Amino acid sequence: MFFHPSMLVLIPGMILMFWAQSRVQGTYQKYSQVRSTLGMTGAQVAETILHKMGVNHVNVEPVAGQLTDHYDPSAKVVRLSEGVYYSDSLAAAAVAAHECGHVLQDVKGYMPMNLRAAVVPAANIGSNLGPFLVLAGIFTNFTGLINLGILLFAAVIAFHVVTLPVEFDASNRALAIVDNLGILRGEERTAARRVLNAAAWTYVATALYAVLNLVQLLLMRRD
Repeated sequence: MFFHPSMLVLIPGMILMFWAQSRVQGTYQKYSQVRSTLGMTGAQVAETILHKMGVNHVNVEPVAGQLTDHYDPSAKVVRLSEGVYYSDSLAAAAVAAHECGHVLQDVKGYMPMNLRAAVVPAANIGSNLGPFLVLAGIFTNFTGLINLGILLFAAVIAFHVVTLPVEFDASNRALAIVDNLGILRGEERTAARRVLNAAAWTYVATALYAVLNLVQLLLMRRD
């Protein structure tokens, strides 16, 4: 197994990612046990928001898995994990509203969301090929290959950085929507904020880990 001392810089990012994942899982599990006052399922929350916002061309569908919720802008579909789609919990309402926040970003042409979509192909290539090229360049002593790998991986950083405003904005939109429509009431809004804030930390942790990964690759090039 290949080991380079620069890999040690990844440890803080790994710790933060583990903490963020534990926090979002714990917060989600806690509020998935608390029913909302109105008793609306995640699917009903999403459908109500889309209807009230005048968005009639987006469907809401269940998808397998836990916390696999996402909005697919190409298919115009909000896909909610089964634990959110069928649940009437506060956690389900928060997650469903968040995904509808992405729908509203799409409808309004939110620039960071469009930018993220544009970066996705390069980020996928950089994530899979970048580190491999750096290692290949080190073993062959070919600096040009190392630089190419680092350049490709930079697209991964760009993706994670632009993801932050997209996710935070979607959460802000979600909280405003459930408040304006009265979907959640009183302390329920605080619970929704906690669920979304916990989820936001996973994006922060992932972005930091990607930056540290780039730092590691630069340190490997220096040696």
